[in-house]
Amino acid sequence: MGGDAGSLSFLRFICNQLFGRLPVPTTSFEGKTVIVTGSNVGLGLEASRHIVRLGAAKLIMACRSTGKGEAAARSVEESTGCAPGTIEVWPMDLSSYDSVKAFAARVTQELDRVDVLLANAAVAMMQWEWTEDNETNITVNVVSTILLALLVLPKMKDTATRYNTRPTLTFVSSETHAMVDFPDAGASEGIFQSLNDRSKADMATRYPTSKLVLNFAVREMTSRRPREAYPVTINYINPGLCQSELSRHAGLEVTIPKMLLGRTTEQGARTLVAGACGGPETHGQYMDMCVVAEPGTMLTRPGAEETQTRVWDELMVKLDEVEPGVFGNL
Repeated sequence: MGGDAGSLSFLRFICNQLFGRLPVPTTSFEGKTVIVTGSNVGLGLEASRHIVRLGAAKLIMACRSTGKGEAAARSVEESTGCAPGTIEVWPMDLSSYDSVKAFAARVTQELDRVDVLLANAAVAMMQWEWTEDNETNITVNVVSTILLALLVLPKMKDTATRYNTRPTLTFVSSETHAMVDFPDAGASEGIFQSLNDRSKADMATRYPTSKLVLNFAVREMTSRRPREAYPVTINYINPGLCQSELSRHAGLEVTIPKMLLGRTTEQGARTLVAGACGGPETHGQYMDMCVVAEPGTMLTRPGAEETQTRVWDELMVKLDEVEPGVFGNL
């Protein structure tokens, strides 16, 4: 695949998967309002269960299917014994910009506070599909995810001011971002235009590439808003290879390693909760095994800052067409 996929990186991956110990979350969410996207299955569902168990006052489960979301909510309620009304299921489909905007508008209008936005929802499409104005992995995993974050951040900043607290915005990434090269970075026609050229697309590496692009965007967000001058902690985390629904569209090259090495969804969810509990020291940082770690060298090597800025600038042009002036929300 390229990137950092050398023998040492692969050995570290195997050791983390087989022998790594992830702490069970214990940090209290008492009094907090938490939003988890993609929360009806897999990591999002188990992270929701941990968050409610740890005392969240309100959990918004953002799901594409409200029917599945309601079933998931009942499962969390039954396993945690939480108070009635703690959990609400709200529809949101990241493949639709209008759906993202409607969800964010509801957040602004109906919620008194937002202490955590756990941006977990993603797809891993192995076949070319087109959604909105991009290939589907790019629309869902990058454009809509950043759009949602920018639309909800004003409520999170207001929460910080009104309640003297520091909310957390956590993006769920993937260690696979370190295992790919990024030839689109230097495309003369533009990064997103290059990614949206079907004739050049390598769909076998598209999911990790989408996470790499997301990471560039997150790093640029936080470079423009350093922790000392910003009231919200923004971080991005790696859950590792887990037994989840994400790889349902993938082939045997993903299914077999998952069977042999995959963490349980509950174990993987611990990494999401660790990000959601992250303090100011995690702002702008990549987290692996529930602690701050070094991301892939594609994000840090010479020339990476130029690529990072280019990703952000192009993304803001796209988002300004979807929601004019949304960059001002940062």
